Amino acid sequence: MKELICIVCPKGCHLRVDEAQDYRVTGNGCPRGEEYGKMELTHPTRVVTSTVRCTGGAHSRCPVKTDGPIPKSLMMQAVRCLDGVELTAPVHTGDIVVPNVCGTGVSFVATRDL
Repeated sequence: MKELICIVCPKGCHLRVDEAQDYRVTGNGCPRGEEYGKMELTHPTRVVTSTVRCTGGAHSRCPVKTDGPIPKSLMMQAVRCLDGVELTAPVHTGDIVVPNVCGTGVSFVATRDL
């Protein structure tokens, strides 16, 4: 039995996921909590945030994030994709910084105008 706190909404339900009973979820206040509990144990994913170097702007770093979740097992490899990336201002929110991160079809995008 694994215990989790659901992060799908601000309610923060305390979930219990029983791996022995086909990932049966209890404690959820809505169907989204059940889906989250199962996915977190069978195929965990994360949205990754970081920063990259930027020249010619008001700030020397530009915040970036993946535009969708990637498998948790690829997080460190994804962050390494940002090593050596340097943007040149102007940069706009939503600009693709690194496309198709680790072959996932998800891209790193800028999250601030510089």
